[in-house]
Amino acid sequence: MPVEKTAPAAGSAAKKSTPAKKPASAKKPAPVKKPAPVKKPASAGRTAAGKASAKKSAPVQKAPAAKKPPVAAEKAAVAVKDAPVKTVVKQAKGESRTALVRRARRINRELAEVYPYAHPELDFENPFQLLVATVLSAQTTDLRVNQTTPALFAKYPTPEDLAAANPEEVEEILRPCGFFRAKTRSVMGLSKALMEDFGGEVPGRLEDLVKLPGVGRKTAFVVLGNAFGRPGITVDTHFQRLVRRWRWTEETDPDKIEAAVGALFPKSDWTDLSHHVIWHGRRICHARKPACGACPIASLCPAYGEGETDPEKAGKLLKYEKGGLPGQRLKPPQAYLDAGGRPAPPLRAG
Repeated sequence: MPVEKTAPAAGSAAKKSTPAKKPASAKKPAPVKKPAPVKKPASAGRTAAGKASAKKSAPVQKAPAAKKPPVAAEKAAVAVKDAPVKTVVKQAKGESRTALVRRARRINRELAEVYPYAHPELDFENPFQLLVATVLSAQTTDLRVNQTTPALFAKYPTPEDLAAANPEEVEEILRPCGFFRAKTRSVMGLSKALMEDFGGEVPGRLEDLVKLPGVGRKTAFVVLGNAFGRPGITVDTHFQRLVRRWRWTEETDPDKIEAAVGALFPKSDWTDLSHHVIWHGRRICHARKPACGACPIASLCPAYGEGETDPEKAGKLLKYEKGGLPGQRLKPPQAYLDAGGRPAPPLRAG
């Protein structure tokens, strides 16, 4: 067949020879004469052959064209929650220093709107109580400390009283906090150091605080920021987890995390920043099951999708006042109560 089509184009001699061959072959493809005369379009042979294929291919082309847009639209609609994630992940991986600073500060601003009443979640009335409560909070919750310290401070209200206490009696009070023997040594030791070196007063300098038994940089910054109004970053477990999820830093050492994150913010923001991050870690961005679907900064988070993304299911993971549960403090600030927060129950209550 293809030879017969090309033969006529070869010349007049071919014209005589082809008629002789055509009858032999023409019997079979009588319809082939239609495509054969198609000299005009060299493509006509294609179009003629294409008519048969076009009938099949044209609908196939139309069908995908008609079907693909709706499917894509449906997928896009379903993946709306995932869309920001891809964008943010790409930005975070190749993020410039300027872009990182802007994103980090925006996250802090967003969290400040969500938690305008954020505060230290340890009950205290003076620097000494805050110092002792912070030391006791190691390896336990602030709630447990708040349920334990009322009895401790009622019996030993000053450093002088606690320094002269019977260790066994202090241990018994601190038993619910865990590691009560080691914590008894720490709080009694720091009380003695306060009496001997600082006249019974809690010092307001970092270099002095870290010399006290059981006091490290984290504890010192909690005291400085919340008892003395001096800026500091509190790098606890929640803070460490979140700043790495947000890709503010890849550091794992608390001191290096403190330095890396501190460089992203003005010093005046450090204390409130610590509260915002820690509150978010306790209420929404949990270690095991982050409530991604209820997160107010999901579009800014490179780790979005690590937790539950369905809003209804994520809502059930919320803790403390976000989930309608009591907060950590027995005596929270009025702003927290005004925002709908509820005080925690006393130890062994109910």
